[in-house]
Amino acid sequence: MDTDIIVVGGGAAGLAAARALAETSARAIVLEARDRTGGRVLSRSLASLDVPVELGAEFIHGDAPETSAYLREAGLAKVETADESWACDANGALVQTDDDFTSVDIFERVRSLARDESVDTFLRRFEDDPELRTEAHRARAFVEGFEAADPTLASARAIADELGSGTDSTSSRPIGSYAPLFDYLEKRCESAGVDLRLGTVVRRIARDRGRVTVEGSDAAGNPFALVARCAIVTASVGVLRAESGGISFEPPLPDEKQIALRGIEMGHAVRVALAFRTPFWERLRDGRYRDAAFFRCEGAFNAFWTQIPQRGRSIVAWAGGPRATALDRRSADERIALALDAFGDLFAERDLARREFEGGETHDWSRDPFARGAYSYVATGATEARAILGAPIGGTLFFAGEATATDGQCGTVSGAFATGLRAADEVASALAIARPA
Repeated sequence: MDTDIIVVGGGAAGLAAARALAETSARAIVLEARDRTGGRVLSRSLASLDVPVELGAEFIHGDAPETSAYLREAGLAKVETADESWACDANGALVQTDDDFTSVDIFERVRSLARDESVDTFLRRFEDDPELRTEAHRARAFVEGFEAADPTLASARAIADELGSGTDSTSSRPIGSYAPLFDYLEKRCESAGVDLRLGTVVRRIARDRGRVTVEGSDAAGNPFALVARCAIVTASVGVLRAESGGISFEPPLPDEKQIALRGIEMGHAVRVALAFRTPFWERLRDGRYRDAAFFRCEGAFNAFWTQIPQRGRSIVAWAGGPRATALDRRSADERIALALDAFGDLFAERDLARREFEGGETHDWSRDPFARGAYSYVATGATEARAILGAPIGGTLFFAGEATATDGQCGTVSGAFATGLRAADEVASALAIARPA
């Protein structure tokens, strides 16, 4: 055999799993289709900014024990996200609000449902109630904007369970972006002996008792076939569900796992990073928005946010769910231009925003062939899908990635880390490998 373990994917889950196993006696190869590690974490330098902007994951949600542990180990720190929020009123004017975007108590009522139903169906019953109409509207905005989900598809019960986990109750950011943390993890993998192969696209995984064969093409475009005792698959649900250009399995995945895959959707999000010559919004209206963290509005984008409490010259424009889908046919330049004008329009200062603008960046995760979406959410009636997708097959095929997180950390970097470590433990048990304490 070529190695003990093949890890398909060099994102958060793949790096966590490979490092954990390599620090035993196991040999591990990581096959990553991109020319970089990190998966849906993508930090990129922009204009004259001192700190990279995030085009993928940015926040640390909740306690995030796995992410926090890695940050401490790497000697890195995080900063709590500020919460001063502004929203557009009925006349389009910005007003300060103390509403916590993630406090959508209406989902507590899901507990009384006899069976699961879509978020759209669930919320419609409240939208004609004068006392609950506003809360139902906020809940719909949360599901579309925060979960990047289509309310007509998303499971109300799954959303309620995730909110109940407390993962979304607080948020923070790694100081200096995620880039230093992933650089550290990549180096630790290599120092532990992981064979990390970038630009290597997996197309087929064949399993037999006690062995797995992984096939695809390497960075030079040459075909390869590697044989290992087992494999950990960390590819996104979007890739696993792809009818063409994804990964085929021989024999096909068991029926229950295919049903689980159909029960997990990939959320769609458009994220645009804007860099300005100065933080001009802090000077407007006698410094009214100096400490603003979030701006929520109607229009093409659900929200904009600053880097407060850290001072900076960048803004993130965010569209999730149906708003992101509506931008699907827009080019990168069009999305950046639209985000720039929409941000300026918040303050009725479009011309000023244009004069201050230095540059923008975006990444189309929905069209990215190695992501095919932003992050996962559960469809109606599929509340057990994450656990089923994450279950091993025959001691040879293991699954990790944020879509398999069952502790409320789905859709997060820490959830991906946690599932990678879980898969490493499962592999160690199957192969009788002793993991370090």
